[in-house]
Amino acid sequence: MFILAALLLPVLSLKAEDGGSYAGYTPYSVFGIGELMTPGTAYNKTMGGVGIASRNARFINILNPAAVTARDSLSFMSDFSIYETNKILRQDGRVSANNLFNINNFIISFPLFYSKPADVSMMLGIKPYSSTGYSYGYYETNPTTIATVGNVAHSYSGLGSLYQAFATVGVDLFKKVSVGAEFTHYFGNIKKTYTETLSDPAAVGLTKTNEMQLNANSARFGLQYEQPIGDKLRIGVGAVYGLDARLGGRLINTTTSGIEKKDTVQIGGASSRLYLAGEAGVGLSVVYGPKFRAEIDFVRSDWTNTGFSSVSGFAVNGAAGPIFTTGVSQSLRAGVEYIPNPTDIRYYYKLIAYRAGVYYTKEYFGVSGNEIYSRGITLGATLPVFRWNNGLTFGMEIGQRGSLKNSMVRETYVGFSLGVNLFDIWFQQPRYE
Repeated sequence: MFILAALLLPVLSLKAEDGGSYAGYTPYSVFGIGELMTPGTAYNKTMGGVGIASRNARFINILNPAAVTARDSLSFMSDFSIYETNKILRQDGRVSANNLFNINNFIISFPLFYSKPADVSMMLGIKPYSSTGYSYGYYETNPTTIATVGNVAHSYSGLGSLYQAFATVGVDLFKKVSVGAEFTHYFGNIKKTYTETLSDPAAVGLTKTNEMQLNANSARFGLQYEQPIGDKLRIGVGAVYGLDARLGGRLINTTTSGIEKKDTVQIGGASSRLYLAGEAGVGLSVVYGPKFRAEIDFVRSDWTNTGFSSVSGFAVNGAAGPIFTTGVSQSLRAGVEYIPNPTDIRYYYKLIAYRAGVYYTKEYFGVSGNEIYSRGITLGATLPVFRWNNGLTFGMEIGQRGSLKNSMVRETYVGFSLGVNLFDIWFQQPRYE
């Protein structure tokens, strides 16, 4: 259990001068491709991360490719969001804190053409997929080693991110059924470093660096159906299915102990087949007029045979074997939205969209046989700006990951997000008399 404690020890606050590009911080990101980022725009995040069944013409929804058709037929839409996260990490009486600010996504959406019986729309964007960000260390306690070479300090650090660039096309059939397809390109770099420092000036220390340059291609497919019941009530269902993505690129291993040695391994070859797991999800929505909507989503992703537990640079092993192992990730999310009076011309606060949500997630990895869970609540609101559906979305998330059992790390976090959704009428054909 000492190895587990050393690996996840949060003594370690990440320093600003460490530099690099990363989208999140957690000691659990030492494994595989790091922490998987919660998908969705600020609109999705303020409702607990739901969106598989959501058809809301006021906002861009990226959680289901079929949702791109939920729009005004003449509109051009864009969405940009940023977030800030504050974490407190605890383990065996130790406490550490971290905060981070970063960009979440940039997306544009527009119609391609409208004609009976099918209307076609498109969406282009970029968003984070995973993040590696950690820094920790410990001192050697073996008396024989200390007597031979003096004090020995072990330190580990990692940073980097994987991103998704995507293009989505959706078709609206008969105003009730929508289907969509999305092509996704994954890309990014992750760098992990181990340093052994010796107090004896005559002894030579050691530095090992694994630098991964990664890429992959995949596709997702979506379906939505919405059934009106009476004048105001609508019931919607949605489903998404994402394909596995074979990871490619190269792994550059550098070892320095007086002399630098470097070798490059191609990722995706016969000896190192790695996969990003696909996903399957379903959702249900209940909408009452323009004032109220409630949604619930369930998403499952099987990482069991993706290969990260055994490939150098991704795996974390101890004397007894792999410390981290992949498993099945599952997530249950629910959210609600309420607008007091969307057409009010007297009181501004009645035009604001108020939201709340909850989520419960089993992570894609386990630690020494212990499953890791995340849970949290979200709150938010969209303030309309000028005319049409322009708005500023403010969100807050309060949650917890992991536990203090078996010398693991418990993360308690509070996050804030800001989304800017722009809406304009572009596709008009002027007429003159």
